[in-house]
Parts: sequence; C-alpha cells; structure tokens
Amino acid sequence: MTQKPVFLTAGGLAKLQAELEHLITVRRHEVAERIHQAKASGDITDNAEYEDAKNEQAFLEGRILTLEAMFRNVQLIDENSTSEVVTLGSSVTVVDEDGYEDTYVIVGSAEADPSKGRISNESPVGRALLGRRVGEEAQVLAPVGEVKLRVTALNAGRS
Repeated sequence: MTQKPVFLTAGGLAKLQAELEHLITVRRHEVAERIHQAKASGDITDNAEYEDAKNEQAFLEGRILTLEAMFRNVQLIDENSTSEVVTLGSSVTVVDEDGYEDTYVIVGSAEADPSKGRISNESPVGRALLGRRVGEEAQVLAPVGEVKLRVTALNAGRS
C-alpha cells in the first residue's frame, strides 16, 4: 500500500523528530511505570488507574506508529525556492473581495496551524492558491460561499 507523501519543512521535521524521541524515551517509561504501580495496588479488574494507564499507553503507541509512518513518507519542502508561482513553502499575501488582506504560508497538513497563518496545501484555500502568480485570482468554495482571493505578494521560502 502506497502512502501519500508527508510534506514538511526542515523545522517541522525536527519538531516531529523531537516529539517522537520524547515519546519513546520519556513518555513510554512514564506510562509503563503508571501501569506497574496500578498493578501493584491489587486487583486490576475494577482498577480505574490501571484502565486509564492502559488507554494512555494505547494512545501513545498509536502516536509513535503514526509518526514513524510519516517519516517513511517525508518529502522536505524547499524553503529557499524562488518560484514565480505559489508552491509548498511559499508565503503568499492575498486580498479578498472586501479588501481584507491576509498572509499565509503554504505547508503540508502535518504542519498546518491556521491560527498562525500556516495553511495546508490540502485545505481549500491552500489548494486554490497553489500554482497562482502575483496578480492572479483564486476562487475558494468556503462555508460562506465562493470567495475570490487575489494574490498580491509572493515570498518563497519565508516559513
């Protein structure tokens, strides 16, 4: 089964690698200790602490597997690209029909954080902007209806 690529900036990759290292070296040990302590307190049949620790262990192991799978499919975003069109890693400034201006950095879905202006290449806005040049318009189907965004500036590599 072929997995889809996971687009990451070098900083995003380092952050996820640090998270994986922490989960494996620190959190696994902490959760194992919680399970051991819960077992030591007696019958595990109706032991809420034991159940909670086992659930945390399952979540932790799932996250570790997810991160490891992501790393097998990582494609680094070239943050120093000088493309004339919006690409992954681009910082793009747009203006909507009402004159509202916003700037986004186009990143892979694993790094998306809309509250910080980092939008996924798979989001409706990200998809609509990819391949656009300064001066071009993109139409985005949003919950409020169709929105037109005009690209006013493109600064590749400013993520």
